[in-house]
Amino acid sequence: MEEKEIGYVSHYFGHISVAAVEVTDAVKVGDTLHFKGHTTDFQIEVESMQIEHESVSEAKAGDSIGIKVPDKVRTGDKVLKVVGE
Repeated sequence: MEEKEIGYVSHYFGHISVAAVEVTDAVKVGDTLHFKGHTTDFQIEVESMQIEHESVSEAKAGDSIGIKVPDKVRTGDKVLKVVGE
């Protein structure tokens, strides 16, 4: 299983379990993302994401997106896309 870094966590909104991710490579709904950091390590399938509170189906490098996450993430955690399963 290969992974490609597509961004990093810039903020975590604990009360709504949303990670703000600064995107450095394309990501879209349906992708499997791997959040990895010092104490963070889980994968999720992107079911939805938002840019400026608007739902979007894909994001490109330079975008800042919000993604609902099942677990706490931390600022600076890497976000990797699982490719070639």
